[in-house]
Amino acid sequence: MIENHGLIEYLLTSGGDLSDRESLTARQIKHFTDEMPGGFFIYRDDNDRILYVNRALLQIFGCETEEEFQALTGGTFSGMIYPEDAEAVAASIQEQIAQNSFDLDYVEYRIVRRDGSVCWVEDFGHFIRTETMGDVFYVFLADITERHRRRAAERDAILEEKRQKERELQEQADQTLDFLEQMNDELVRRLELIEGLSADYETVFHADLEADVIQPYRVSGREEFQFGRDLQVRPFTGFAEEYAARWVHPEDRERFRRETAPVYIREALRRQKSCHINYRILRRGEPEYVQAFIVNVSPDEDATQIMFACRTVDEEVRRERERSAILEEALAQAKLAGDARNTFLSNMSHDMRTPLNAVVGFTSLAKRHLRDPERLEKDLRRIEDSSAQLMSLMNNVLELSWLESGRIHVEETPCTLPDLAREVWEEILPRARERGVDLTLAALETEHPKVWCDCQKLRQSLERLALGAVRRVQNGGRVELSLRERSVTRAYGAYHFIAHCSSTAVPLSEQVFSAFSRQEITADGDAEGADLGLPIAKHVMELMGGTVEAEALPDGGGCLTASLNLRLQEEAEGCGVPPPAGERRVLVVEDNELNREIAAELLEDAGFLVDSAGDGAEAVEKVKNSRPGYYALVLMDLRMPVMDGHSAARAIRALENPELANVPIVALSANTFDEDRKQSAECGMNAHLAKPLDVERLLEVIAGMTGGGFS
Repeated sequence: MIENHGLIEYLLTSGGDLSDRESLTARQIKHFTDEMPGGFFIYRDDNDRILYVNRALLQIFGCETEEEFQALTGGTFSGMIYPEDAEAVAASIQEQIAQNSFDLDYVEYRIVRRDGSVCWVEDFGHFIRTETMGDVFYVFLADITERHRRRAAERDAILEEKRQKERELQEQADQTLDFLEQMNDELVRRLELIEGLSADYETVFHADLEADVIQPYRVSGREEFQFGRDLQVRPFTGFAEEYAARWVHPEDRERFRRETAPVYIREALRRQKSCHINYRILRRGEPEYVQAFIVNVSPDEDATQIMFACRTVDEEVRRERERSAILEEALAQAKLAGDARNTFLSNMSHDMRTPLNAVVGFTSLAKRHLRDPERLEKDLRRIEDSSAQLMSLMNNVLELSWLESGRIHVEETPCTLPDLAREVWEEILPRARERGVDLTLAALETEHPKVWCDCQKLRQSLERLALGAVRRVQNGGRVELSLRERSVTRAYGAYHFIAHCSSTAVPLSEQVFSAFSRQEITADGDAEGADLGLPIAKHVMELMGGTVEAEALPDGGGCLTASLNLRLQEEAEGCGVPPPAGERRVLVVEDNELNREIAAELLEDAGFLVDSAGDGAEAVEKVKNSRPGYYALVLMDLRMPVMDGHSAARAIRALENPELANVPIVALSANTFDEDRKQSAECGMNAHLAKPLDVERLLEVIAGMTGGGFS
């Protein structure tokens, strides 16, 4: 063995520098490397220059001579590597050498052959330091293109197999879904038929003649012995024979058996959709007339699925049974409706009953005080306040149910911020005292306190913010609420609502706004579970265009800050346009007569002339046959028979006379979510107001519509 890497030095030393014996050895070594089955080359570490290549390496690169290889690669190691792989290869080699300088480094990369084709190679290299040539690398190189192709083919096969399995699973899922939809359609169809039959028939069955199965849905006392009280499924074969032997009049038994046989039923139902069998039964020895009704419910003409229902046609018995059936169905429907209502009202019953009881109670008092105007006005004012409270509660329930879907509606109303801040403080103060927290209302620094905003949602959000701060303060700590106005433009002011905590059990961070994080352990040591107050506050504030931030302070305290830009009332009041003077006629389109009368009376009290229409089609005709300018406004309900409000609005906008087609139309609906407003706008309506009608809001909308906008 040649020591100190003598083998490499023999390969790299010119023949003139060697003795005859050494020269012979060098030639033998070079001959040996040329005959190696794999590529072999040596290059310098300092300048990347290739010092030696064997014949197999030239073949890998598609070169006949070293000159062609030199021209192809530039005579450097980096020139051998595909450009996109060069950086990764260099980094990998250096990393492997740094980890272990004694082992061969290994790397795979692409090369470009002389004919332009790209191949994959594997590189086993080793770094050595020689006395004569300095630092060099000797490298063994092998073509692994075919191996890469096999790997790629295997990967593609695996991916294709996975995709095929996914397609098969999807097909199975689609087939299952189609089957379930068909089953659901069939079930709905059966239930609809049962619902229709149940009003008149005391006995209702579904039978599958192909599968020889009969399923009872309702049975009289006559069939109970066959199905039991729990309405068991049984074979259709033998059902008619057992029933006939026990109940059917002897003179009618043979005909009853013949006409209830599957072959007879199928033949009868091929000619028509349904058929009847009239027969008599014996009840306490007395004959009673019964009619069986059979209808084909199969999806095709082959009568394999049938509904089988029976009723007595004896007048008195029939009427009594019809009455019982109707009562039973009404009870079932009422129970279903009651269950649905109870599910909704279970968590809201107390809050809903309070204003509702007030409405009922003060209505009763108002009837007693009809001759006492002062007390009557007071009662009506209480009714109005309670009605508004109930309406607000219902709106809140709807708003909360739509919060996560992003469909919450924000509506601007006049608001005085210092008053709102005091209301928040008064609301949270008792809860703070229960926790042993000192809650104070500090600075209310506002030069422009009156703004437009969704006052209710803002108050609820700030209450959640303040309560969140109280819950995170240790017992005996302090929370200071403040309101500051930082900057103002001609139309908007920037406001900051701050809850400053003197000390917190856990440092405040943005984590407090995560809806799914568990509440931290409080100062009292109790884990309070999921706290959705702050996440909801942040969500609502962001929907109103604001932000909520949490900050931990160096002294162990923290701040929760809600920031919001709000429109100033002073600016809004200066931009208003008064309603037009002179005759103002409103067309009220409402199918409910009571709602129509209330709207008409409110509008007349406000100085409007009122026409009315009971549906959208009538409204279109009235506008079409009016003179331009006759109607100043159309107040359109959305849900009506004959033609709904959206269709009526589109029909009015399509009128040939542009003056009539452009009459202002205001939608009036119990639904005021953003998509409802958007749909009204797409139908050509100028505004969308909530029921019940707020005349003051309507006047604001009329004033604003002179600019052509949508409210």
